[in-house]
Amino acid sequence: MQSLWMIVASLLFACMGVCVKLGAGTFSTGELVFYRGFVGLLVVALIARIQGVPLHTPHWRLQITRALSGCAALMCYFYAISALPLATAVTLNYTSPIFVALLLALWFRERLRGPVIASVALGFVGVILLLKPTLQAAQWLGACAGLGSGLVASLAYINVRELGRAGEPEARTVLWFSAITTLLGIPWALSGELSAIDLQGGAALAGVGLFGALAQLAMTRAYRFGKTIVAANLAYTTVIFSSLFGVLLWDEILPLDAWIAVVLIIASGAAVSVASRPAPQALPAGAAPGGRSPD
Repeated sequence: MQSLWMIVASLLFACMGVCVKLGAGTFSTGELVFYRGFVGLLVVALIARIQGVPLHTPHWRLQITRALSGCAALMCYFYAISALPLATAVTLNYTSPIFVALLLALWFRERLRGPVIASVALGFVGVILLLKPTLQAAQWLGACAGLGSGLVASLAYINVRELGRAGEPEARTVLWFSAITTLLGIPWALSGELSAIDLQGGAALAGVGLFGALAQLAMTRAYRFGKTIVAANLAYTTVIFSSLFGVLLWDEILPLDAWIAVVLIIASGAAVSVASRPAPQALPAGAAPGGRSPD
């Protein structure tokens, strides 16, 4: 069930990406970051009020760390999109499951079996095959930002897990993230000329904030109750949903190798889920399945 929450989050993140694409022709990156935080803040504050979740937290240091790392990853990602081909920026951002695996193994000393690591790598191969990233020598700064977004996002995901283990409600965690994103987005938005908001632009901004907030809630629940490496790896499915939206909304065509990549990403998600299951305990000699002694 927790894997399903991450798939829902991936779908919602893809919907947010559609709204970002629709609004990018009118609004600057700073404006999109600000409205992503501000609209999300309003949505999550309403949800928290309905659920009776107080805003005060005893884990405010961890909340600030999670919010700052998530916001930094978002800003790096948006900068990479502005400086690189979209496929390259997305591919670099989706190195985050690899960094999550490295953090779990090196920092938290969690033992990851070979099939788990191979499954994560398989998903990343699928992402590369699907997006076909390209990079020129003059784009090194954007490439560093894209790779940095994947690294810093992995820190945010680990913090989300730790907040969940500390008992923090999803609404409170997402609310803190949205609030800090709003505050940090204000100077970026004001650094350029503000765009007028018409009906179509307002709908795009509302979608960016609404889908982003709901995606964060679903993702936070997945990391809180599910296996960290499984949730991280299933984030690859956002690329699949985004590609399908391109087919449906912009008449993009997926060649055969793209469909092969989709199969690889799906297989990666299934494989890491299976490989992450604990090994069955060996039965004592003479014991029968179900804990009964043989007659």
